[in-house]
Amino acid sequence: MAMDPAQQKALNALEQYTLLSKSATSPRAAADLITQATSSPNTYVFAELLQTPNIQSLRTAAPEYSRFLTLLEIFSWGTWAEYTSTPDLPQLSEPQSLKLRQLSLLSLSISHSTLTYPYLLSALHLPNTRALEDLVISSIYGGLVTAKLDTLAQCVDVSSVSPLRDLQPNSVPQLIAILDDWNGRCAGVLSEIEGQVSEVRAKAVERKRREHEREAIFDKALNDEIMKDSRNKAAGKRGAGDGENTGGIEPDRGEAMDLDEAFGRGGQRNAKRGGRFGGFTGLGKRLGG
Repeated sequence: MAMDPAQQKALNALEQYTLLSKSATSPRAAADLITQATSSPNTYVFAELLQTPNIQSLRTAAPEYSRFLTLLEIFSWGTWAEYTSTPDLPQLSEPQSLKLRQLSLLSLSISHSTLTYPYLLSALHLPNTRALEDLVISSIYGGLVTAKLDTLAQCVDVSSVSPLRDLQPNSVPQLIAILDDWNGRCAGVLSEIEGQVSEVRAKAVERKRREHEREAIFDKALNDEIMKDSRNKAAGKRGAGDGENTGGIEPDRGEAMDLDEAFGRGGQRNAKRGGRFGGFTGLGKRLGG
């Protein structure tokens, strides 16, 4: 996994001071090295320097030098509030003050994504809003935090922070507890999301089933209507066919009477012809006789 760019930059900046600590064999030299390291513009992590033997030797040195070790520990994992509440610490220069306030902003942003102006002004001991906004802007451009200033709502919305704070000794169990709590909350949210997904899927299946039922009812009604229409048409054709057959078997009586009259008149005419040509008839009979 690639290291965060801001963290890599801070480690590279600290490396020269870690190497110089090998030659800082006197308490004064070690104290001066701490002042230089905490004043450098790009150093934000100090664990490697803090663990070197010559720096750790300040723990048993005279108070005027051991207090520099306490100061370095505050720069490693402490905040501005801890600095102001700890007595007899060295006076900070302007670059040191800016850096410790920036690191304090990191620590505050880890536990809260939205920080109000009044809260930050109090926690960082800043004189006014302009000084606070300048501090936040310098932290954003320095890659320490990703945040937006909401001047209307008077708050800072933090979306991410760089891993530039060292772990305090014996803080691992607390960190594990925090991670376990975070893991539990994530598991709860995931379970809730899965439940909602299952509910949505069940509703989709039920909606699909109802759609199929409506389609089946519509198709059945349509088929019944088509069959009914087909039966009506078939009955109509049979009725028309019966009427045509009857007309062929029973001719119109008026036409039959006309034919009878015609044949009757014809018979009479034939009878008259027979009378007119009666000789033929009689001749036939005589020849037959």
